[in-house]
Amino acid sequence: MTSTPTDAALQSPLQSDSESATHTPHSATHRALPRLSLPYRRSNASVASLFASTSSAQHSPTASGTSTPPAGVVNASVFSPPAIRLANALNSPTTAAQPDEARQLVLRAFAPRVSVLASDDCQELLRHKGIHGGLLELLRPFGETVGGRVVVRDSTGASRPWDDFGIRFTGVSDGLEPPRLDASPSDLPEYRPARLRTGGDVEQIDELVARHLQHAQDQPTAQDYFSAPETKRHPSQLTPFYTLYLRRLLSGIPVTPHETFSHPVALVIAISSRNPAPIDELRTLYTSSNTGQHKPPPWVNNEFLRYYVLIHDEDHDDITKSTALYEQMKRHFGLHCHLLRLRSNECLPSDDDSMRLPTCEWLSAGEELGEIANRESSEVDDDPTPYIFESDAAAIRAFVREMVTQSVVPGMERLSALWNNEVASRRRGIAGKLGLVSKRFTFGFSSRGSSTGIGGSNSNYDALQGFYKPDTPEAVLRKLADYAFMLRDFKLAQSTYDLLCTDYKNDKAWKHYAGANEMAALTALLAAPVVSSRVRVDSLDQLLETAYYSYLTRCSAPYSALRTLIIGTELLQLRGGSALDDSARWATRILEDRLVGATGHALLLERIASCYSSRRGHGALQSGSRQRKAAFYHILAAEAWLKLQKQRQSEQNLALAMQIYNAVSPSATVSITQGTLSSFEHMQAFLVDLKQAVTESRPATADADESKVEESADVEAIQEQPSSGQRSHARSFSSAVATDASSAAAPQALDPLGVLAPSSPTLEERPDPKNDGFE
Repeated sequence: MTSTPTDAALQSPLQSDSESATHTPHSATHRALPRLSLPYRRSNASVASLFASTSSAQHSPTASGTSTPPAGVVNASVFSPPAIRLANALNSPTTAAQPDEARQLVLRAFAPRVSVLASDDCQELLRHKGIHGGLLELLRPFGETVGGRVVVRDSTGASRPWDDFGIRFTGVSDGLEPPRLDASPSDLPEYRPARLRTGGDVEQIDELVARHLQHAQDQPTAQDYFSAPETKRHPSQLTPFYTLYLRRLLSGIPVTPHETFSHPVALVIAISSRNPAPIDELRTLYTSSNTGQHKPPPWVNNEFLRYYVLIHDEDHDDITKSTALYEQMKRHFGLHCHLLRLRSNECLPSDDDSMRLPTCEWLSAGEELGEIANRESSEVDDDPTPYIFESDAAAIRAFVREMVTQSVVPGMERLSALWNNEVASRRRGIAGKLGLVSKRFTFGFSSRGSSTGIGGSNSNYDALQGFYKPDTPEAVLRKLADYAFMLRDFKLAQSTYDLLCTDYKNDKAWKHYAGANEMAALTALLAAPVVSSRVRVDSLDQLLETAYYSYLTRCSAPYSALRTLIIGTELLQLRGGSALDDSARWATRILEDRLVGATGHALLLERIASCYSSRRGHGALQSGSRQRKAAFYHILAAEAWLKLQKQRQSEQNLALAMQIYNAVSPSATVSITQGTLSSFEHMQAFLVDLKQAVTESRPATADADESKVEESADVEAIQEQPSSGQRSHARSFSSAVATDASSAAAPQALDPLGVLAPSSPTLEERPDPKNDGFE
């Protein structure tokens, strides 16, 4: 493990010069990051392992879930029957544990969080072992996927096994600090790792994906993503770079009052067998987590499970004494204890049973950027990832499985049943509805509360501090809904979120209201794979619109707004049919409001193209297909990648666009090298220019020079067909989602597909949220 990154690396990790020259902000708040002076060492072999997730053509969802609907499924739309077979496939026991990749990413992202608090002697033992990050670094990779099936019971008592269930081990201070510093770099140095592990910074995510793209372009291999034929990939399949963007967007969710996904469901309190007073040390650590320096914020429910772990030193301590101490721990603290047997000697690569410590899949963007900056500035080419013994890995896997299956999941199920019976059932009954009416009546006639927006006398919302106390019914219901979501009981979660929407709206707790609407929409999409178009427009669209508007306009929370729409986009795309149009519409909304950077902008253009490519037509005329729109957005993506100097991405999108044009025009060979796009005169001229620009941006190699000579002759032949007037206007062809403000004002005559629309106002141009009249 490398040393902790510098403060400069934490605020703005390294970015290559080629990216800094082409990076264009997409909003007034998208500020350019200061550049580091660290050298860019492409020859450092240890850096290549950090880009493994996007540098291999083997990135395929086959190992973690299918990426396309089952074979033979016809998408539901106005031109085709409902996708009943798709609904049965997604709900069947055989495929429930292996859903579509985007669905699985969402399920795994909202996993229960387990904090880790270890004693000083325990941390010293692990440092002697070569794990400089302590117990948290050792446990994190093994918690992301629990070995074997985990059986979870829903609110009706039905059991369901999951093969991909996992938890997230976090530090006691993770998620509480902003991901980048606003003050002096010397402030709060002891919380630097916790700040690194905090996600939610869209600029860092954009920069990280740009680094992966730059590495893929600078270090091409025979087995990389760009080498795979485009025809073998399904249009709905996620690219490795977009998958990385999604995963980093959902990694390290900050700890906030309006949702409890990042609140700990359990706390691991660990000591080692070296401790001279183990029972007293455990009590001291418990007090520290309950009322001391590690106490959570006042809006976090502190009554979560404490799990006590005794780490036995296999190399130097006596197992008999450790077993006796373990039995004493169970008598004092109950059955939620575990004896973890580890070797304290450092593992070397030459040892017989050595293995590298697995890499964490759900790192935050800042954490991964900091590690990249560390390795690029290091003079050592060896991978600094520590080694551990196979026996240690087996012991940790057994510990994680026992804790999850016997303590964490049963504890969450028990609390969910308790809160459902004592709080939610009363709220759903007649007495609860009468109480709600009485509360609204009192709230409406409160003279001072309603006029100041603080809330009436019956409101539990503290508007000055912006949260509900953990013991209030609204906070308990939110925790119940989030627990049900993490346990994948979507019906209970959806009904509870629906209850909370009304309460939060009455209390004018706008961020809580936005969060409840967001999760109500997502649980509705996850619970029922098939929803009619009318229900989707009447309910789901309204929930997404309300959440998005409240996050962006009322609360100024662009990260939460982006998360809402991007997850909704992916879950809508899984349904096929007319839902694909809705998915593309919401993705376009992200681009219109400029919530992403330049790299995210190009990735979303590709995703919109995949939405339209997945739309199937019906009959001989393929009525209802969106192939020309798909080609249009592939061309926009090619232009966006070219501006970012990502030639391979640009060339791939251009090839996909031409492939679609060939498919939709069977009577003619639609090729820009033969000039057969006569029906799209402006598009033809634009494609000629784009193809020539892509060709000129290729690396200077012998093969590239030969291809330039061949293609230049074809391009000159095409240039004679369109008139000079057409050519003069085609160069700046763009759409409302283009990156440059000048290109966004292109003439309407240059819209061959008829999809241009005026840009929506930016955040600064929106009306006063206090007088918006939105309900």
